[in-house]
Amino acid sequence: MHATEREEAILVALGRTGFVSYRDLEASLDASPATIRRDLARMEDAGQLSRVHGGARAAATDAREKASPLALLGTPFEKSIGLNLAAKRAIGKAAAALCEPGEGLIIDGGSTTYQMCPHLAGLGLQVLSNSLHIVNALLPQEGTTLLVPSGTIFREQNIILAPGGEDAMPRFHAGKLFMGAAAVGRQGVMQADVVLTASQRRFIECADEVVLLVDSCKFESSSGSIVCSLGEIDTVITDAGASEASLAMLREAGVRVILAS
Repeated sequence: MHATEREEAILVALGRTGFVSYRDLEASLDASPATIRRDLARMEDAGQLSRVHGGARAAATDAREKASPLALLGTPFEKSIGLNLAAKRAIGKAAAALCEPGEGLIIDGGSTTYQMCPHLAGLGLQVLSNSLHIVNALLPQEGTTLLVPSGTIFREQNIILAPGGEDAMPRFHAGKLFMGAAAVGRQGVMQADVVLTASQRRFIECADEVVLLVDSCKFESSSGSIVCSLGEIDTVITDAGASEASLAMLREAGVRVILAS
C-alpha cells in the first residue's frame, strides 16, 4: 500500500468516530508501526490530524474544543438556508420525487434536505430526522409519522446529536437516507465537524440506499472529516452548475447522478 493510499485509509478511519488507535491502524494498513508513526507525523504537520496517546484524532476536534461545547464547526443553519436557495429548492423537490408512499426514510439535518419537506405531504411516510427544523416542517402533514434520536440539541443548527460517539439511535431501518455534506471530492463525502460525521455514519448503517443532496458549490472545496467514500453513495442530486469534471468523478465511482433543474 502506497503512502497516499494509507493516508486516505487513515482519514476514512478518523471520519467514523474522530479517533483511531495505533493497534487498529496496524491491523488495517498492513504496515509496520514505524511506517504508521511516520505517516501520522507527516499528516499532523499538514494539519490533517492530531497525534494523541494511543493513536490519532481528527484535526477538527481541536478547533471544536476551543469553541462552545454546544457549537458545531460549519455554517449555522440560519445562514446556510439562504445560500444557493433556488438550487437547493430544486434539489429538494427532485429528492422528494424518489420517495415511495408508506416508505421509511431518514432525513439528515441540513439546509438542502430541509427543502424536501413541502413535497412529502400525502405520502404517509415514516421519517426519522435529527433536525428540529425538518420535524417542525413535517408536523402539520397528516399521515407522516415522525421519529427523533435522543441526544443534545445544538442550537445553531437546531439539530439533535449524541456527542462522544454515543449511540442514541432508535431501532429503525430506512429504505432511503437523504443527507447533505460540507464538501465532496475524490476522498469522499466530508463534514466540517467530527460529531456530524459520526452521526451520519450511524445513519448510513441504518439505510438500504444513500442519497446525497448537494448544490454544485460543494464540489469546489474538499476538506473536512470524511463521512464515507463515494462508493458508499448510491445517488447524488445536484444542480446544473456542477462541472463536468465533478460529474465524471461521481460516475466513475459508480454513483447515479440526478441534475435538478
